[in-house]
Amino acid sequence: MAAVSHPAELGAPRGPARPEPPRTRFHRVHGANIRVDPSGTRATRVESFAHGVCFSREPLAPGQVFLVEIEEKELGWCGHMRLGLTALDPASLAAVPEFSLPDLVSLGHTWVFAITRHHNRVPREGRPEAEAAAPSRPPALLVEPYLCIEQFRIPRDRLVGRSRPGLYSHLLDQLYELNVLPPTARRSRLGVLFCPRPDGTADMHIIINGEDMGPSARGLPATQPLYAVVDVFASTKSVRLVQLEYGLPSLQTLCCLVIQRSVVHRLAIDGLHLPKGLKDFCKHE
Repeated sequence: MAAVSHPAELGAPRGPARPEPPRTRFHRVHGANIRVDPSGTRATRVESFAHGVCFSREPLAPGQVFLVEIEEKELGWCGHMRLGLTALDPASLAAVPEFSLPDLVSLGHTWVFAITRHHNRVPREGRPEAEAAAPSRPPALLVEPYLCIEQFRIPRDRLVGRSRPGLYSHLLDQLYELNVLPPTARRSRLGVLFCPRPDGTADMHIIINGEDMGPSARGLPATQPLYAVVDVFASTKSVRLVQLEYGLPSLQTLCCLVIQRSVVHRLAIDGLHLPKGLKDFCKHE
């Protein structure tokens, strides 16, 4: 998919319905210590702490979110996952650099940031840095089911991490939704996208558990294909891709959200008089 075609198509708030983008996959080119599963949706660093750089298989379209969930952590290493975009074609690399920072970035046309406890918040234009650095509370999914980033509107339901079903799922899920857990916690969901601007450049945005961190980088070449970069570095051991839908939230999703908020915890869903398939969907989505 060419990154320059049809700006403002994905997640656009107005206009006719347009085709969904293809499902995201990891590129066949990646770091020496990375193993990608046969589906192309899970990347695991099998040894050491480096050589974990991965790319999207296709360039992203404007407004398309490359979203990963942290599946496994590894104790004993200092540092966390890195995320960003590159205008370099992964297939053209003579060798994948050991690190995204600074090795890949030093090749040029690459914008990558370490995911930190400070949530990578950056000030918007006209906003003081202190205000941007202050923690914000994303609205509840049922109150505002969309995340709006510049000209794009993206359903928030899959952007937010969720705990494994258990006794305290209702409490943990609220922490993900409010984005108060460390951004590199297991099950956190981290995404990157770019938004074109009228001058032919683009802004890169990082999303953490359904919250936009602001324009992490400006002046990206919107006229060139832009690939996502995920560096499975140090304490982050394995990530999986989460597929998004860019239209209206489905009735199934909205019903799932209502059911989840009507019980004390997800295990209580088993006691509801609902079809097994719907109960399983509500517990695990």
